[in-house]
Amino acid sequence: MDTVKIAVIGLGYVGLPLARLFSTKYTTIGFDMNRARVDALMAGHDATLEVSDDLLQSAIANGFKCTADVEDIRDCNFYVVAVPTPVDKNHNPDLTPLYGASTTVGKVISKGDIVVYESTVYPGVTEDECIPVVEKVSGLRFNIDFFAGYSPERINPGDKLHTVEKIKKVTSGSTPEIGKKVDEVYASVITAGTHLAPTIKVAEAAKVIENSQRDINIAFVNELSKIFTRMGIDTQDVLEAASTKWNFLPFKPGLVGGHCIGVDPYYLAQCAQTFGYNPEIILAGRRMNDGMGEYVANQVVKLMLKKGIQVLNSNILILGFTFKENCPDVRNTKVIDIYNSLKEYNVNIMVYDPWVNPEIVKYEYEIEVVNELPLKKFDTAILAVAHDEFSHFQVKKMLKEINVLFDVKGTLDKSIIDGRL
Repeated sequence: MDTVKIAVIGLGYVGLPLARLFSTKYTTIGFDMNRARVDALMAGHDATLEVSDDLLQSAIANGFKCTADVEDIRDCNFYVVAVPTPVDKNHNPDLTPLYGASTTVGKVISKGDIVVYESTVYPGVTEDECIPVVEKVSGLRFNIDFFAGYSPERINPGDKLHTVEKIKKVTSGSTPEIGKKVDEVYASVITAGTHLAPTIKVAEAAKVIENSQRDINIAFVNELSKIFTRMGIDTQDVLEAASTKWNFLPFKPGLVGGHCIGVDPYYLAQCAQTFGYNPEIILAGRRMNDGMGEYVANQVVKLMLKKGIQVLNSNILILGFTFKENCPDVRNTKVIDIYNSLKEYNVNIMVYDPWVNPEIVKYEYEIEVVNELPLKKFDTAILAVAHDEFSHFQVKKMLKEINVLFDVKGTLDKSIIDGRL
């Protein structure tokens, strides 16, 4: 174990916390193609806020290094791939980042080395899609000259309680012996322990169903919200009453975005379809959750009309743009669906989020987001993300005398809102 030298490919929300953790026990190098990202990390700051400046600077002082030069990871012998696995505009899995990372590994991997994938995929991607790229580029033979493993990431962005070392890790290897080696490396730094899966495909399947299960459950309560709204019943009150039963699952309605729950079901569905099975429940859940942004916008407009507020050219404030509370992550945020749907009514929208980098939002979504609010009054406000800053935010002071306040997250005082999911 003392001879293990680790390279982590991809220094985002998953890769950086893991690399920092590995560096407490092993010589570790983090690799990312984004040189600006690397420079910022080596200067001691993580823009994702997943690793505190103190932890990062301490790791660097103790030898942790980040680089954009592939030659710097040539001497490593345990490669961990932690790059994004998005979907394209048609919701089909986009393995381009994985192919790129596998190419990088292929350029530097040597005989006896191990490459472990952490990116969320459907069963078979590691061995059928990624490993052939490593073989082709390196000229080495799989399970003869080099070996592989799969240990799915379980990072929860913005969660400072369930950090990487405190979340039990599923591990696997391309042979039983390699599985034990991979498990041993992870177990040496993961205080919550590990679970060694019998095969790589089992580990891949375990990961992809974790978020699919959550997606389906949230879709169910989103559907309940639509039903109860028509009945004039408050969904949150219903869920509160139902949750008094010991085995009731405490899911709440809302927007389902982000890089995991809003994406992983499509990977599982794509895999099922290649085997001739049409996954009805999984895709139905996705359709329900993908439509919630538009639903919120339409509910808001209805409430405005009921109050006699002219929708055309009205001023609407959206509070929050990230995909979840208390983190700067805007990947696959469904707040953009609220924004785009409202824009169809020719309204003026201001999006306020103290957590985001406006330049990133502008680049990714081509809209403006502000970190500070101007002194003006709005016709309508929508609480889209439950940042802690909004819990004491006097939103009513930002609204005109006749107004609509809609609470997507169900966190505001019921007495001051006009509607919620």
